[in-house]
Amino acid sequence: MKTLSVIKESPKATVAWPAQKPRWLKVRAPGGGNYARLKKLMNGLELNSVCEEAQCPNIGECWESGTATFLIMGDVCTRNCPYCAIAHGRPDVLDEDEPRRVAEAIDKLKLNHCVITSVDRDDLPDGGAWIFAEMIREIRSRRPECSIEVLTPDFRGNIDAIKTVIAAKPEIFNHNMETVRRLHRTARPGGRYQRSLDVLRTGREMDDETLIKTGIMLGLGETADDIEEFMIDALNVGVQILTIGQYLRPSKDHLPIDRYVSPQEFENWAKVGEEKGFMHVESGPLVRSSYHAREQVMELKARLASSQMDNGGESDAPPQ
Repeated sequence: MKTLSVIKESPKATVAWPAQKPRWLKVRAPGGGNYARLKKLMNGLELNSVCEEAQCPNIGECWESGTATFLIMGDVCTRNCPYCAIAHGRPDVLDEDEPRRVAEAIDKLKLNHCVITSVDRDDLPDGGAWIFAEMIREIRSRRPECSIEVLTPDFRGNIDAIKTVIAAKPEIFNHNMETVRRLHRTARPGGRYQRSLDVLRTGREMDDETLIKTGIMLGLGETADDIEEFMIDALNVGVQILTIGQYLRPSKDHLPIDRYVSPQEFENWAKVGEEKGFMHVESGPLVRSSYHAREQVMELKARLASSQMDNGGESDAPPQ
């Protein structure tokens, strides 16, 4: 395929720190009335957002539009992934009132879609799965029209934990693979590539209605063959939505950037992914897991509803 031949010719040199970002990675400083209102509300309810903790480049755009990804179970992770900006160490005692406060914030913001994610909590027997489930129930009780995406850790492969989350019926169950098989142990020393695939497979098998999603970063040293292998692996376990974004090094102490990937290459990968069978691929330098999440839900719900009508009321089986 012509697009893949272009991708395979991408440079391999590691980008030194500090390095000047290409123009397509430069964003405006966050500001605006909605941004200030959301930040004040987060602080007032003692809530965390992955937008801030993970230094997301889209925080200005998303917060100004009234969209945020809530980071639950504290802001200290039990794992120490060398690509991630979130602090690691021993987390605080679990805040069991957090689901109520998050649901209250979502209701005050009148959100139509929300994303709930968390740090890894390997100190908890279920990895905090019941908090995810309770969060979904609290949001449903206050704002039933709000669709919900959960971006979960791997729960160390605990099937009962995954079942607890899926049983609460989020619209999207998301678990990020983060990188390709060959680089997984380097980027995610506390995780396992196959275990993450099994988490996604389990989510798919437990509920046909829940959309299954994952994401990876480019710029860690992956090749075109690595990316294609990853796509096939993800499709084989039932993933329907894929996000692909640029890895941005949080500090000189984190993994170096192998290269800055061009917008054209991201577009190519979106085409390749959709040709292979993903229902939707969000691919771009600034794409993060929850970027345009609301639009993804709306688009796929409309497509699935249309498919159901075309099949006389019976929806298509999810891609395998």
